[in-house]
Amino acid sequence: MLLEATDGDETVVFKAAAASIQVLVEPVGRWFEAYIRRRNRNLSASFQELEEEESSSEEEDDEEFQLQEHPMLRTLDPKDWKNQDHYAVLGLPHLRYKATQRQIKAAHKAIVLKHHPDKRKAAGEQIVEGDNDYFTCITKAIEILSDPVKRRAFDSVDPTFDNAVPSKSEGKENFFEVFSPVFERNARWSSKKLVPYLGTAESSFEEVDSFYSFWYNFDSWREFSYLDEEEKEKAECRDERRWIEKQNRASRAQRKKEEMNRIRTLVDSAYGCDPRIKKFKEEEKARKESEKKAKAEAKKKEQEEKERARQAELETARLAKQKEEEEARQAAQLAKKEKEVQKKAIKKERQKLRTTCKNWNYFADNEAESVKMMEEVEKLCDRLELTSLQSLNEILTSGSKEESKAAVEKQVQEVNALLQKEKEAEVQARQAARNAEHASGGGGGGKGWNEDDLQLLIKAVNLFPAGTNARWEVIANYMNLHSTSGLKRTAKDVINKAKNLQKLGATSPSLWSMMNHLYWMLLLIKSEQMLHLVLLFNQKHTGMMAVAQQNKSIIRTQKTRHSRAYCGLHYDPFLLISVPSLQALVMNFDRLN
Repeated sequence: MLLEATDGDETVVFKAAAASIQVLVEPVGRWFEAYIRRRNRNLSASFQELEEEESSSEEEDDEEFQLQEHPMLRTLDPKDWKNQDHYAVLGLPHLRYKATQRQIKAAHKAIVLKHHPDKRKAAGEQIVEGDNDYFTCITKAIEILSDPVKRRAFDSVDPTFDNAVPSKSEGKENFFEVFSPVFERNARWSSKKLVPYLGTAESSFEEVDSFYSFWYNFDSWREFSYLDEEEKEKAECRDERRWIEKQNRASRAQRKKEEMNRIRTLVDSAYGCDPRIKKFKEEEKARKESEKKAKAEAKKKEQEEKERARQAELETARLAKQKEEEEARQAAQLAKKEKEVQKKAIKKERQKLRTTCKNWNYFADNEAESVKMMEEVEKLCDRLELTSLQSLNEILTSGSKEESKAAVEKQVQEVNALLQKEKEAEVQARQAARNAEHASGGGGGGKGWNEDDLQLLIKAVNLFPAGTNARWEVIANYMNLHSTSGLKRTAKDVINKAKNLQKLGATSPSLWSMMNHLYWMLLLIKSEQMLHLVLLFNQKHTGMMAVAQQNKSIIRTQKTRHSRAYCGLHYDPFLLISVPSLQALVMNFDRLN
């Protein structure tokens, strides 16, 4: 920390220094180990003295261990060395895999001094010549146990190791007493040195979870090359050696797989019998139940709040809707009154126009012109707005006959021009639709439809009305059976063509005009010349026929029924009318009059 400058002093920076940093240093080395040992032992000895002390302690341990000579050593068969216990041969059956290399060498030295062939020969014992002497077993044992790789291979198949796995029934009563020694026994195969213990009934969840995670991911160094049935060194050629290696690899892999299955079975059995797991599961279940209950209560409370808010919103919306409905009802009543007034006014103006034209005899000199003008007046009544009707009626009321006729004819020309435009637009739209139909490959079966096929389609549609089972398939089969064109129609073609005919028939202005013409001619015919028209739908031609009827009273009652029949024909979706037949009917009717 710098001192503050007094009055009159100046602070001058001579050289910039880098900021200090903190570095973690890990002490290592033999001198640090010697320091740790001295500190732990409360001694002040040098590292060399400690090393000498450790080596001397190891030598003392080597001197302390005792050999347990194999009782059947002299009877061992050197040819069967692979099935012998090498630790027992060297006198180390009590140490086995825990024996150090120093102990193995000391045991070998001691047993050689006792069983060497020269020693026994000097003692007067008869020696078997060659490799048939049991001393070969001692040589083979030290050869295997002094080599780390070969020793590991022999340790992997240690004949004294217990591979048994306790069953679940055995572990349910005394779980820790049964499984704890088994896991400690199998821990020797772990590649990792720090193997967790099974623990006790008071172990925490983390400890238990760590234990089972370790064993479920157990990495074993155990291998089974010692059990190879064939030795590749005995092979006579390279191919035979490769075949032996292949067979050995397959057998090792199979035994390794069985070993891992054994470990997995052990862990599964322990996990299934572990009372701590059951306890943890029950605690977890209770915790989840409590969380679920708390969540359900919170959700219920939230839903109740939402329901109260929703009820408040519904009440507000109901009041607002009630107010809107009241306003709409009042507006509708006002609009209805205005509409009624306008309707009455239009009706009045139309009646006035008809009456005025009738008083002027429809501005015609003969009956035919009168009928034609009557139709035109009806067009005006149907097409003109209220203001146009009022203007026209003012002209007819205040003007002369010629002025009135000119005004009516002008309005008729305007209405006819408008109708002509609508007709042309409709024809263009129909033509465009027909062109599009042909461009798309004759959709609806338009390709190849002649007049006979159309008449046959109309007849089939009337023969098989709506509600017939598989109606359009039946109609298509009927047409294919009776058609003379030779073309095969599908149900889809028949449906599309019927729709096209319906569209053309329902929107045809010529059909509408001819029916109106026929209706008004019926109304204007003199009583002695009246005809009773009966609409007959011939299944072959589907046209109209006129039948004369002389009864005057019947004629008058049939007029309204004819108009209803006409309306029904016009709007029935599948009741098709032949336009040429209707044209012929109108021409015959004009000729009769």
